[in-house]
Amino acid sequence: MSEPRIIRFADLRPVRWKNGGGTTVELARGPEVAGEDGESTSGDWGWRLSIADVDRAGDFSSFDGMERILTVIEGELMVLTVDGHEHGLERHRPFRFDGGAPASAVLPTGSIRDLNLITRRGSFTGHVTILELSKKRPLPLSAGQLGVLLQGEAIASGVGNAADDGATPLARYDAVVGGEPAPALSGRGFLAVVSVDAADTDAGEA
Repeated sequence: MSEPRIIRFADLRPVRWKNGGGTTVELARGPEVAGEDGESTSGDWGWRLSIADVDRAGDFSSFDGMERILTVIEGELMVLTVDGHEHGLERHRPFRFDGGAPASAVLPTGSIRDLNLITRRGSFTGHVTILELSKKRPLPLSAGQLGVLLQGEAIASGVGNAADDGATPLARYDAVVGGEPAPALSGRGFLAVVSVDAADTDAGEA
C-alpha cells in the first residue's frame, strides 16, 4: 500500500452508480493484476476500498471472482439478500459475501452509508474490524493496513505529511495508510481497521 500517508475524504469525488441508486467514493485500490496473457488490464485491480451512499433499494453490481466485505457505517440497517438468503446488516457489523452472487438490498430505516472492501479471490484476502479508539493507547497500523475514522475525533502520528508536532487531526472518513515505521492513531470514537494481504497460493493444495 506504499508508505504511511493520510487520504483525505474531503478531497475525493463521488461517482454515481450506473443504476442511479447511490454514489461511491473510492478511498484506495491495490495493484493491477495480470491476465492469462501475463499483461495487466486497465482497471483490473486486485483490491478496492470505498465508501458508498445507498439512497434506495435495488440490485448490487456483480463482481465475479471477488469477495466483498460490507459494513454499514451510517444509518441503522440494510437488509441484504445474497443468492436468495436474507441478512440484516446492522451498523458497525462487517459482513462477508461472494461478490459474484446475485445481491440486492432494501432499506427499512432509510438511506445508509457503507464501507466496502472488495478483494480478488486467489490474489488477496481482506479483513475489516471495527475498534474503539483510546487516547491513552495509540493504535499502530502496519503495512497492509488502513484505518478509516468512522466516528469521533482522532489524531495520527508518524505520518509523512504530519504537522511539525508529529501529529495530524483526522476528519470523519479520512483514511490512514499503514507502513514501516507504523503510524499510530489515538482519540475517541470508532475506527475501521482494514487489512489486505497477498493470498496464500499454497493453501488448500494437496
